[in-house]
Amino acid sequence: MSLKLYFATGACSFVPHTLLEASGAAFEPVPVKLHKGEQNSPEYRAINPRGQVPVLVDGGTTITQILAIVGYLADRFPERNFLPKDPLARAKVMETLAWMNNTVHPTFTHVFMPFKFTDKPETQAEIKAYNAQLYRPMLADIEAMAQQAAKDGKPFLGGQDFGPLDAYALTLLRWGGFAGIDPAGFPALWAHVQKVAQLPPVARAIERERLQLNVYKAA
Repeated sequence: MSLKLYFATGACSFVPHTLLEASGAAFEPVPVKLHKGEQNSPEYRAINPRGQVPVLVDGGTTITQILAIVGYLADRFPERNFLPKDPLARAKVMETLAWMNNTVHPTFTHVFMPFKFTDKPETQAEIKAYNAQLYRPMLADIEAMAQQAAKDGKPFLGGQDFGPLDAYALTLLRWGGFAGIDPAGFPALWAHVQKVAQLPPVARAIERERLQLNVYKAA
């Protein structure tokens, strides 16, 4: 088996996890338990010196970083249309994907892991609260994308085919629950995420990672 994916449950690695499931190709899923610090083990650092997930291994080649992995899988499995073929449409999807990965994701990291940015508990609480406020309008932006896709008759955020924007949108909305944000407050996005979760490839990834789609708990 040439394809191997190192992933962490509930992390952004869910995106390539779903794409690999959707590809129809055989692959070996390798869980990395971040809460146990496995990403910092010498064995894992030998695979990815940065100690991050996801990591895709294809034969003797190792690829890290979401955008690089998504682009590679789109080209490796062109028949699956993970990314649009039209250059401009593809660029627009990658533009949104980069924003999700480089702006929305780090904002949530400040909510979920404020200890990465300060060792002072009182400052951690401030960082968490402040970034939770920033995170909500970002989800509102993705809500607008879901509304527009529905208005345009497009079944998925990137067009006619399931792709990385759908998997990342699911991940980001799910994370919102940990930030105290009710996913039902974004009706178009929540409906889209629930639809995507029922797709067989996505459902298999959810089952493997044992994910609960809605983790929001009212105060």
